[in-house]
Amino acid sequence: MTAAPPPPTGRELSSPPTDGISNLRFSNHSDHLLVSSWDKSVRLYDASADKLKVQFVHGGAVLDCCFHDNSSGFSASADHTVRRLVFDLKNEVILGRHDAPVRCIDYSYATGQVITGSWDKDLKCWDPRGASGKEHCLVGTYTQPERVYSLSLVGNRLVVATAGRHVNVYDLRNMSQPEQQRESSLKYQTRCVRCYPNGTGYALSSIEGRVAMEYFDLSEASQSKKYAFKCHRKSEAGRDTVYPVNAIAYHPIYGTFATGGGDGYVNVWDGSNKKRLYQYAKFPTSVAALSFSRDGRLLAVASSYTYEEGDKPHEPDAIFVRSVGEVEVKPKPKVLSNTAT
Repeated sequence: MTAAPPPPTGRELSSPPTDGISNLRFSNHSDHLLVSSWDKSVRLYDASADKLKVQFVHGGAVLDCCFHDNSSGFSASADHTVRRLVFDLKNEVILGRHDAPVRCIDYSYATGQVITGSWDKDLKCWDPRGASGKEHCLVGTYTQPERVYSLSLVGNRLVVATAGRHVNVYDLRNMSQPEQQRESSLKYQTRCVRCYPNGTGYALSSIEGRVAMEYFDLSEASQSKKYAFKCHRKSEAGRDTVYPVNAIAYHPIYGTFATGGGDGYVNVWDGSNKKRLYQYAKFPTSVAALSFSRDGRLLAVASSYTYEEGDKPHEPDAIFVRSVGEVEVKPKPKVLSNTAT
C-alpha cells in the first residue's frame, strides 16, 4: 500500500502556538525553526522531524525572533524586553529594554550585533557578548521618525520601515545618521520590508495588496528599474477585496521571493522578470509569516489570522512546512522570439 501524498498546504507541525504567530525563521545551519507568538512564547522546532525541542515563556506577547547560531537566538517582546535564548540550557538573559513593545529583531553576521526596532520610535544595536548587567550590551540608540514596523539586513546595510511610510537606510559601519531617508512609494501603511539577497535593494509590502521593488543606487539607471505591483486581491461580482501583504521571504538559491497575504495565499514571484511563478493552495486563514530553509528545500508558513476583518471566528493558528519543488521557485528562462529574417 502506498503512503498518502502530503496535503497541498504541506505538513502541519504538532504543538503549535495557542495564539497569533508573529514570526517564524529557519536556522542558517539546520532545519530548526524558531517561532514567536502572541501567546507569550518562543518555540524551537525541528521542522523535519516535527518535534518541539524547547519553549520559552515571556511576560508579554513575543512580536519577533531570530537565530544567533544553531544553539541560541533572540526575541523581541511586548513586555519591552530584548532577550537572548540559549536552547540546550533552556536559559534566557535580558539584553536590555525599550520604552514600548519591541516590534522587530535581527542579528547582523557582519557586525555581530543584534538590531531591534520598537514602537518607542527607537532603533537599538546590542552586543550580545557584552558584560552582564543593565544595558551593558547596548551599543547605540538611533531615533526614528515614527514607530518601527519592520527591518531587514543584508551585509552591512540595514533598512528600517516605520509608521508614516518612512524608510531609513543605514550603513551598519556608520550608524550616526541614515545613509538614505526615503518615503515608501506605496500609498498605504508598510507591513514588511526584506532586502534582496544580492544587496542591491529591497522589497516593501503594504496593507493594501501591493509590493514595491526598490534599489539603493540613486543613479537614474538604477531608479528606472524600480516598480510596484498588485497582489493578494480578489474580484467577486464586480467588487474588489484587497488584503494586506503580511510577509516576504527570499529563496536562498534562486533569489525569487514568496509573499503571504491576508487572503490565505502564498505566491512566488520572479522579481527580475516581473512574473508570478507559482501560487500554493489556499491556507486555512491569513498567512502571517514565511521562511525558506537554508537550502531552499522547505518553506514554513504561519497560517494565523491577522485580524484584517476584525474580531471573528477563525481557524486555529498553525504552522505548515512544505517541500519546495524547483518548478515553484526557479526563474523561467526568457523565451526569445524566433522570427525568420
